[in-house]
Parts: sequence; structure tokens; C-alpha cells
Amino acid sequence: MASLLLAVIYLIFVSLGLPDSLLGAGWPVMQGVFKVPSSYAGFVYMSIAFMTIISALVSPKIIKRFETKWIVIISIFFTVLGLAGFSFCTEYWMLFVFAVPYGLGAGAIDSSVNHYVANNFSGSVMNFLHCFYGVGAVISPNIMALALKYARWNEGYRWVSFIQLGILIICVLSMPLWKSNSGTEEEERKNSAGIRETILRPGVIFTMIAFFSYCAGEATCFLWTSSYFAGTKTGMSEELIASFGSLIFAGLMLGRIISGFVSDKAGDRLLVRLGIAFEFLGIILVMIPVANYFVAAIGFVIIGSGMGPVYPAIQHMAPVNFGKKYSASVIGLQMASAYTGTTTMPMVFGQLQQHFGIFIMPYYVLLFAVMNILFLEITFKVVGKGRRQVE
Repeated sequence: MASLLLAVIYLIFVSLGLPDSLLGAGWPVMQGVFKVPSSYAGFVYMSIAFMTIISALVSPKIIKRFETKWIVIISIFFTVLGLAGFSFCTEYWMLFVFAVPYGLGAGAIDSSVNHYVANNFSGSVMNFLHCFYGVGAVISPNIMALALKYARWNEGYRWVSFIQLGILIICVLSMPLWKSNSGTEEEERKNSAGIRETILRPGVIFTMIAFFSYCAGEATCFLWTSSYFAGTKTGMSEELIASFGSLIFAGLMLGRIISGFVSDKAGDRLLVRLGIAFEFLGIILVMIPVANYFVAAIGFVIIGSGMGPVYPAIQHMAPVNFGKKYSASVIGLQMASAYTGTTTMPMVFGQLQQHFGIFIMPYYVLLFAVMNILFLEITFKVVGKGRRQVE
């Protein structure tokens, strides 16, 4: 039963990854269809992420009141609605209407399932969980590439909504599997602390800033990688450019597979440090000014591989660093700050690249990689100091 439940949880994270990379993959074509500047992708992305922030902030209250399985089912339904809605959009403004369910679903799934896994499974499981997020995120740009080749961008969203609907049906059928952990989950929900109490805990603010920085860089890569290749490299078809949207996700998946095998021995902190070191290496490769796309493509895969262990490791450390009582609210705050970075920073980059050129993208990502490791190290120091004082 536990193995089947874990398989369903992994599938849930495939569903979480599916919507995230579609906009970046399809935007070079969508921009022309809607007759808007390239930077306008940032406004749509911001709207989706803003709704995700709202759902992440209220997630501690939702987690305290409802079982994880119900949160998951309702959230996936929202993402199905958002994806299907995007597929019917004929005007730019219509994207903002369906960005509401699109974003609301993602934040609630992310917070509730991360909290559930962080409190009930090992770091290895957490890394594999986020690896399956990468599976979903790698699949969807390639679905979009097929849609652009054989149909239209709308069909890319429609086909992914069908896959999402299939996952929703599986989740509904798997509801009896969650009974095995219902007693433990109910006790954790009753004892969890609120947002106001949690934010005052030493180190919480710093981990929020670190998460903001991580997701600012990650989301910029999600949205602008295909456009980076379109603007800096030559001799590529629309389908090839769209498929490059999966490079960062392929790297994420690779990094999390490797981390899944070594995380229990290496520990979360070492994985974070090694991951960000690899991210720096990938950024340097992307910075190399060559017309051919191959070196930059390898660079983006390495960036994604380096980013891979960072997100799940920070989430998994929440109960250890701050205690199980605070973990739901810490994760909710982390998700809210993460999606604030997701909301604002790709849009800021959209404006910057319009003035300076999209070639500045690796420098922009580098800034947030530096901020990420800086504030994580401060968090580790503050948390460690707090423990020594208690001892």
C-alpha cells in the first residue's frame, strides 16, 4: 500500500510539472499570434504565479483543515481548467482569466505534498519526488513542439490538459491508499503552528529570501530559455527553439535523480552547496559567446542539474531546521516567497532584455545564484546558533 501511495505521489508531481514549461515553450509563436511584445510573457507568468502565492499563503490553514488527498484532487482540477482555458484563448487578455485557476491549483499541491513528504519520507524520496516534477516539465515543451509542427500552439495546451485529466482520475481512484497515513497526518495538522508565529522563528526570513532567489533564477530560465536561443543563436526552426524550453527541466530531472541516490548519505546541506557550484559552471558555459547553440544547450542542462537538489533539499530541511510544529507554515512561507520570485523576476527580466538585449540572461541568473547560496549559508548559521543555545 505504501509503495502504491508513493507511486501516486510521484504522479502528482508529474502533474505539477506539466503546466510550468508550456508558456515558455510556446511564447515565441504565441507572441506573434497575439501581436504583443516579447516581454508580455512576463505579465501572464506573473498572473499565474500571483495566484500561486495566494494559495501558498493560505495553504497552512488548508492543510490544517483538510486531508492532503482532497487538496490534491481539487488543485489538479483547477489546473485542468486553466490548461483547457488557455487552449481556447483567441485574445491576449483571455490568458489572464484562465491564469487564475492555473495558478491556484499549483500552489496548494506544492505546499501540501511537500509538507506531507517532508514529514513522512526521507530526503531521497523528496529528491525523487521533485525529479518527477522534472518529468512533467520536460514532457510538455516537447508536446508543444509537436503541436507547433502538426497543429497550433492551442493544441499543445489542450493535449496537456487531457494528460492532466487522466492523472486527476487516477488520483480519485487512489483515495483509499491515503488511509494508511490518515491518523499521523491528522495529529500533525492539529499541532501545526500558524504563519504569524512561524515567521518570527530564527532563520525563517533568511530561508524565505534564499527561496525567493532560487525561484527567481529558475523561473527566468523556465520562461526565457527558448527566447534566449531565438535571440542569440541562428539556423533553428520554431519546433527546435520550442524544444529548448525543456533543457532546464531535463537538467533538473537529472540532478534530482542523482541526488535521490546519494542524498541520505550526503545530507541536504552538502547537496545544496554542490548543486549551486554546478549551477555556476553551467552559467559560465552559457556566457561563452558562440553562434552555435550546442555549448549554450549543454550549459542550460548543467544549470538545471545544479538547481536540481536545491529546491527539494530546502523543503526537506524544514522540519529538521524549524521543527515539525512549524514545518507546514515554514513550507507555506517558503512557497509564497518562492512564487514571489517566480512572479516578479521573469517579468523584470522581460523589461531588461527589451532594453539591453536577451544576451544578459546568464548574468541575471548568476545574480540570483549568488543570493541563493549567500542567504542559505546565513540560514544554516542562524539555525545552528539557535540549536547550540538550546543545548
